[in-house]
Amino acid sequence: MEKDQYGHNVNDKGVEIKASTSASNNTKIDIYDSCPAENPDHKSIHIIYDDETGEGTIVDATGDKTETTDVKCFLTTACMRHMRETFDDNCYELDILRWFRDNYISESDKKEYYLKAPVIVEKINNQDNANEIYKDIYDNVISLCVRAIEYGKYDFAYQTYKNCVLGLEENYVNSKQKVLKYN
Repeated sequence: MEKDQYGHNVNDKGVEIKASTSASNNTKIDIYDSCPAENPDHKSIHIIYDDETGEGTIVDATGDKTETTDVKCFLTTACMRHMRETFDDNCYELDILRWFRDNYISESDKKEYYLKAPVIVEKINNQDNANEIYKDIYDNVISLCVRAIEYGKYDFAYQTYKNCVLGLEENYVNSKQKVLKYN
């Protein structure tokens, strides 16, 4: 990887990567398909991540419309915390789980998860042993589900994952803050 005239890292395909600190003192990574100073029609992905809380966003402006993803997903957070030094949002585990989500999980289950996950993550992040909890999720849910998916045991992976979500909700979200369930 070389530096361009602006001091940004550029690979041999012209992809520019810029790492910095956001205005709110979080880690910020900007990825451009070409230099934004020279190409106003560039496409980009922006990742803002709080190393302490595991919260952040990914803004993907590579398609026809800009998509923002909240990284309060406890699976992503568990992977980030477990693989802190080598985490890659396109790591094998997350790629497998995303494939499973897109090809096996119903829309209603996805909606329910996207309602519950941020609340669960917030509650886990407030625990003194949050890293241990995420390690446990990684070791006993993510790894187990990935292996099951690799062997085509989709029902087992689904039930393991669903039971995890329900258990985490029961353990970390009090009854007044329970998330409404989609039918």
